[in-house]
Parts: sequence; structure tokens; C-alpha cells
Amino acid sequence: MKSAPFLRYALALIAGILWYNFFPDAHYFAIATGLVGVFLYAGGWWWQARQQPGYRSMLLSAGALMLVMVLGWFVTQRHTPRTNANNLVHLADTLRAYEGVVDNLPEERAKTYRVELSVRRGRTDNTGWQPLNGRVIVYLDKTDTPLPRYGEVWLVSGAPRPIDPPLNPAEFDYKTYLSHKGIYHQQYLRPYQRQLLGYAPGNPITQLATRVNQFADSVFTAQIGSKTEYGIVNAMILGVRDDIDPDLYKSYAAAGAVHVLSVSGLHVGILFGLMVYVLGFLRKSRRAKLVLGIVQLLVLWFYALVTGMSPAVLRSAGMFSVLIVANATGRQAYMPNVLGASAFFILLFDPYALFSAGFQLSYVAVAGIGAWQKPVYELFTIKNRFLDHIWELTSVALVAQMATFPLGVYYFHQFPTYFLLANPIVMDLVACLLPLAMFSLAVCWIPYLRDLSSYLLQKLTGLLNQSVSQTSQLPGGLWDGLWLDPFELIVLYALLIAGIYAWLHRKPQFGLTATGLALLLMSLLLNDELNRRHQQRLAVHFLPHKTAVSLTSGGESILLTDLDVQNDPRSFDFYLKNTFGQWGVRKLSVTNPKPDSTATGIPPGFQATNDYALWVWQGKTILLVNRLRGRSYWQLPAVVDYAIIRRNAVQQWSDLDGRVVARQLIFDDSNKTPLTDRLLAEARPRNIRCYSVRQQGAYVTEW
Repeated sequence: MKSAPFLRYALALIAGILWYNFFPDAHYFAIATGLVGVFLYAGGWWWQARQQPGYRSMLLSAGALMLVMVLGWFVTQRHTPRTNANNLVHLADTLRAYEGVVDNLPEERAKTYRVELSVRRGRTDNTGWQPLNGRVIVYLDKTDTPLPRYGEVWLVSGAPRPIDPPLNPAEFDYKTYLSHKGIYHQQYLRPYQRQLLGYAPGNPITQLATRVNQFADSVFTAQIGSKTEYGIVNAMILGVRDDIDPDLYKSYAAAGAVHVLSVSGLHVGILFGLMVYVLGFLRKSRRAKLVLGIVQLLVLWFYALVTGMSPAVLRSAGMFSVLIVANATGRQAYMPNVLGASAFFILLFDPYALFSAGFQLSYVAVAGIGAWQKPVYELFTIKNRFLDHIWELTSVALVAQMATFPLGVYYFHQFPTYFLLANPIVMDLVACLLPLAMFSLAVCWIPYLRDLSSYLLQKLTGLLNQSVSQTSQLPGGLWDGLWLDPFELIVLYALLIAGIYAWLHRKPQFGLTATGLALLLMSLLLNDELNRRHQQRLAVHFLPHKTAVSLTSGGESILLTDLDVQNDPRSFDFYLKNTFGQWGVRKLSVTNPKPDSTATGIPPGFQATNDYALWVWQGKTILLVNRLRGRSYWQLPAVVDYAIIRRNAVQQWSDLDGRVVARQLIFDDSNKTPLTDRLLAEARPRNIRCYSVRQQGAYVTEW
């Protein structure tokens, strides 16, 4: 650690960030820790006066690390917008209008534009207009709205609503994800709710990046005629994945090549490596090294501008910039210290980047490659130059995948089995495609060169798509439904590190440690599997404006829903897929609660009419109430275990009198929210046992 001081400081800063995350109210303890750090640091200089260098080094290091840790706590507090008294989070309930600036590149969705607004001021009934800060995500209908521009100033009427927390088990926590970006609210705007006041870009660098990004998009739109190839180039170069064909995206995921579709450290690393190879002759003298460093910095940061200052590219460009400056000034570029320095400054600027999956995957991959790629590559000596190049790329892919697959399983719950087959080809093609795309931007005004570069770019992208598609069609290409909890993730990484060190250094103690960790992990996973095999569970899921009821027995589940899963897979994937994945459901049957005797997939014990549906399962009775008012009058003579109220069937509690008696009443989200809120408020004084998935999240019971 002595040769990597920045690594120590980065770890201390991370400790301070985590400290604030778990204990945000520990102000006095943080101040006390800072005072202790100052005392230790001063004590180190006092010991130096007494000529005790050993004590000096120990006290100075301890004091400095404590001060950096406290710095991490306070920096995180300052980067948490809700701690500001003027933040939107404190006035959202009384807000009637607000003024905001478009401060990011708008995203184009299937039917809407997604725009991030930076709030300047707001108006309430009590105080009128007052200074206000915060960020809001707004959605605009594309049909009657032009694409917004960065820097537009809007006057918005109405109040944004807080972003919902996850309401289903294992659902992606979108609220926490956005809170790490300082966003706590969202709003769907009608045309009459928005008024354009002017144009005032807040950051000239972001404005420049926006213009460069839009220019690059116009060039690729004109040069690449095929929508399929355009979508891939747009994703790889500009970071916009909205135009990618969904089936093609699944092919990239199955082949283990989906990482090339997100602008990241891989792309920056390819450009950096290409510049080192092409301009390597400039490393002969000190002045030439400075020229090389300047050229590398200009190219890297121009690419950052092209991507619209993507956070992932900014992180990677910052990391490689440290390496470039070290090489240009003749300093020894020790990789752990370079990683530590880049992480330190990135987290100092944005401490919440620590919780980003992209940040974690980038640094783990680079650290793994730096530590293990060379020993793996040296396992085989290949004299053939072409085969040696293939093995070098394979070793990089192997080590990167080995270092990141625990995090990949933890976040994405899947593992591509053919990554070793696809990645060497993909890496070579991407290494050609990236500089070719940059060259296309540079010569877009030269007729013949423009035509040649666009032709090569389209053909090369088509070859990349074809190689990925062929690999993804191999049997067993993707292991899906893999789950790890945080403790299992830690155990798996400890096992991985111990096993690799036992293999590389031939030390028996590491082998014994790896064996013990393997047994521990195996027992944890076996316990999870046994629990899943014996599960019996009823769930009424949250699905916006829809019904979703599931009955799970072991690894099989029946889902009763009016969601068209085939035509709207995005809703299923976002709200329900992770739930069944966490429960280990391997066979999921989906059916619609319509009273259609010819429908397929009708579960046993299920009967339906237009007014209600009755389901008998494992000795329990589940009633779905569709309608209580109307011409037909129906009643159930027996008490049911669970009554699920749908489609505003209950308007008043008296509607159930003499009709339905249930041990548990559940309102799903096909009911109007104000109606459900009123009925729940009236139920408390009447001692009626009821539940709302909109207010309380999915209803899950086990027996």
C-alpha cells in the first residue's frame, strides 16, 4: 500500500461515503472523528520533533485516513439535495407551479420524451414565488411536442409527485437509483401545463457536448441507411439505445456482448490503446511524450463530448487521463495508484457514483485485468502471431468476466455461457468500428471519403450483428434466473480471490480458505433452493392499472393477469420478472381472468363469470370481484379466504353487505387510487380488514 497512497485515500473516502449512507444523522460523531484525526496528525509532527520516525509515520497515516473518511461523510452530505432547506422535497405538497431548466440530453422513448429539469424557483399558495432547487423527471407526449433542447426554461403548472418505491418483491428500486442522482420527483405533463419562457443553458461545457452529440447523430443518421446498424452505432458511440431492435439486444445479452452497447470504459480503453499503438513512436523523448499526452487527452475528451458527457465515459476518461499525465511527466504509472487516484477524484466530485453498477463493474474489471491478465496470458506460449493475438483478447475477456460475473449475477441475474466464444471476435470488430466511426465524423464533409467510411461502417456493424446473432442461437447460451443476496456476493468474491491466489502463488493456506468458502457458499445456495422447493405462496402484485395474482407452489407458478405479456413485455420485465426470479420459478403459466371457456392455460379449480371469478387452490378460496352493481345480483353463501376487488367494483362498504364475506379484502391497482384511499380510511373505524397494493405494496402470504 506504500506504493499506492491514493488507493488508501480512496478506500478511506469510500468508508466515509458508506458511513453517511448508513448513519446520515451522525453529525457530532463525524466532527469528533475529525478532531481525533487532527490530533493524531499533529501528534505525528510532534513525534518527528522528538526524532521518532516510526511513530510519526503511523500517527500521520492514521490521522490523514481519519480526516479523509470524515471528508467523505461531509462531501456525501453536501451532495444529498434533500439536506438543503430550499429543496423541492420540502415543498412538493404545497407547490402550485415551478420554473425549471432542461439540464440534460432529452431521451426519446416509444411514446414520450423523458426530460430532466433543474428547478430554479417555485410558487405556493402561502408564500408566492420563492427560490427552490431540485431535479424533476418530466414526461411529454411525442405526438404534439417537438424534441426539447438543452437549456430551455419552462414554466410548469402543477406539482410533481414523489417517485414510488418498489412495490413488488425484488422489483428494481428505481426510487433509490434516482435519489443517488438527486432526483426525488416526476411528472407527466399535458401541453397546457408547460410554457416555454426562454433559453438559458446553465453549463457551457454541457451545451457544447449536447451540440456535438446532436451533430454526430445527424451524421450517422445520414450515413447509415439500415435502422438495425444505425441503432447499434448510435448505442456504441452516442450512448442512445432507444433505436436498438429488442430481439437484437437479447442476442447481445445472450452472447455476453451487451457491454459494447453502452458507452463505457471499454470504449475509452480501446481508443487509448489504439492511440498508444499508432503514436508509440512519440515516446522516445520527453518533449514527444508531452505531445503524445496532449493528443491523447484531446481525443479522449472529444469522445466524451461526442457521447454527451456520459457519466461512464467521464469516469473512464478521468481514469485514463491520470495515466496519460503520469506517462507524459515521466512518473511511474502504478496501476493500483492510478485506479485509486481516479476513484478518489470521481467520488470527491460525485460520491453517489459509488452506488452505480457501472462504476463498480468498471473498476472491478480494470482491477482484475491489471492483477490477473498477465499470469493467465502467460499460461500458454503461442508462436503464431494471429493465434497469440486471439489468446491475448481471450485472456482479457476471461479475466474481466471472472472479475465481474459475481456483480453481474447480483445486479442482472444472468450469465452468458458463450462469452469466450463471442468476445474475441466482438472486441476485434469493436476495435475497428470505434475509430472508423470517429473517422466518419471527421470526414463527413468530404464526399468520397464520407461515402467510403459510411459503407465500411455499415458493413462492419452488420458483421458484428451477424456474429453476435449466430453465437446467441447456440443452445444454453444464457443462464437466467440466478440470484445472490449481499452476503452470498461477499462470500463468492472472497472465494474467487482466495482460489485465484491459491492457483497463482501455490500457497496451501489460500487453498484451504477457498475450500471453506466454497462449502459455505454451497450450503447457503442449497438452503435457498430447499426453501424455494417447499414454498406455497399467494401474491397480489402491484401492476399499474392492472390485475396480477399469482399462486406459487415450489418452482411452478400460475399468474392471473389482464396484462398482455406478449405485446407489453416491458411492464412484465420491470414489475414482475424479478419477483418470480427471486422465488426460483422455473415454470410460469400466464392466463387472463376472462370468462372464456376456450381460453388456454385456465388453471384447475378456476371458474369465471363477467361479475366474478372463483379460484380454489390448496384448500384456499380466492375470489376476484369484477362487478357488484348492475342487472345481475349475485352472492356467495360461504366465507372466502381472500377477496380481491377489481375495477372499482366496491364504491361503498355497504355494497358488500349480504353479498361477500371474506377473511381478507385486497384492492389491486385496477381500482382508482382516490376511491381506494377513501375506502381504506373508512375501513379503519369499522374494523374492516383490508389491504391496498397501491398504498402498501404487493400482498404476499405463505402457508
